[in-house]
Amino acid sequence: MTTDDWVAVAMMWWRGGGRAAIARWLSDPAGAARIGQEPGGSLRTAMATIDARLAAPDRVAGARAAAHHALQAARSAGMTVLPWSDSRYPTMLAAIPDPPPVLWLRGCAEALQTPSVAIVGSRAGSAYAREVGQELGSALASRGVTVVSGLARGVDASAHRGALAVDGRTVAVLGSSVDIVYPPEHTSLATDVVRRGALVSELPPGTMPRPSHFPLRNRLISGLSRAVVVVEAAERSGSLITARLALEQGREVMAVPGNVLSGRNRGAHALIKDGAKLVEHVDDILEEIGPAPADAPTARPSEDPVLRHLARGDSYDFDELIALSGLDGPRLLPRLLELELDGRLARGAGGRFRRTTNRRAPPGARE
Repeated sequence: MTTDDWVAVAMMWWRGGGRAAIARWLSDPAGAARIGQEPGGSLRTAMATIDARLAAPDRVAGARAAAHHALQAARSAGMTVLPWSDSRYPTMLAAIPDPPPVLWLRGCAEALQTPSVAIVGSRAGSAYAREVGQELGSALASRGVTVVSGLARGVDASAHRGALAVDGRTVAVLGSSVDIVYPPEHTSLATDVVRRGALVSELPPGTMPRPSHFPLRNRLISGLSRAVVVVEAAERSGSLITARLALEQGREVMAVPGNVLSGRNRGAHALIKDGAKLVEHVDDILEEIGPAPADAPTARPSEDPVLRHLARGDSYDFDELIALSGLDGPRLLPRLLELELDGRLARGAGGRFRRTTNRRAPPGARE
């Protein structure tokens, strides 16, 4: 962390138009070029010039003192600090209209530069929504795509767990600082996320969750991602805020259809009516964002809770697969469908399944 970077951290304590104006100015390529043209040009020089126009000297001093304190706290807690001048600052996020001046994280900073998709949905998600969130999280992660969500109850947690179940990457964006896990019952989940990706926030150490933080958090979820998939959302769901922000940022917005009788998914259905792509399978997402790099990590077949129990050459009926996998019927059925579409299971006479040698379904296999 250089002297120049302290100024970026200090900008967290700006509120209102001043901070947004500075963010836009620094994200403007012409503005960045002007920094380099100034004698002794640097981020600190540029910020000092703007400071004089936007804030009184005592306010500047107070913000910088707070920045020093926050940096010391982060260092003691083992956090990584990424100001916008750092080469590791995520490129996708830097491109949004109001990127945060600094990111605080626990985990792997490189996870923020990988192809990513956000999966969001209701905190009070139905069993169906949680299952879909987990299945999509697993399927994306197994194809080398990083799963981004908000560590909230319901769909968010299910998406993270799905990615972790196949040893995939996942990133959780918090509405608190990364040293304060909310909700507290997700502390263990947060620890697992750190091992396989990162916890991220724009809020300095010691910041408790507040209602006003979550809309800000949502713009980071969409800003880090190529696409946002809404799994279940009522008419006034916070997930719709994320979808709106995604559209403003030029990201793809997709939605999973749900029960039309319960009313729990009217928000997602409204997105589909407005042109969001309907998602029934992970391929629907990958068709929009393109494949992940060939060297991206994939899940090992032996780790799959269904495949690891099946001997090649033998066939199994549905009841046998329930007993072998430990999954109940509603959870097993969508998994069997996905494995069949991937070409890793084949359905034979009498509805019996056998393991194949293919990793992916051949082109044109999916109808």
